[in-house]
Amino acid sequence: MKRRKVPLRMCIGCREMKPKQELIRVVRGPKGDIDIDQKGKSPGRGAYLCCNLQCIEKAEKHNLFEHTFHQKIEQDIYCRLKNIVIEGDEDI
Repeated sequence: MKRRKVPLRMCIGCREMKPKQELIRVVRGPKGDIDIDQKGKSPGRGAYLCCNLQCIEKAEKHNLFEHTFHQKIEQDIYCRLKNIVIEGDEDI
């Protein structure tokens, strides 16, 4: 039986390649709105982060999402990302 290929994505915080299912996707939609994509299927430009607090804090400190999406990111996105990691909150 053939083994399925696991899609890999790079975390913008630690720059490591990891399986897509282990990362959190933040997406800029077609209308320019920024949101967290738990399913990984929303249309738009996506950026990925590890599920650890250090990567989120690094992305916030160095404005990595702003560089990726070429627009200002609200503080609410970082707070929601931290809640996902700390509380394991899946309902976004």
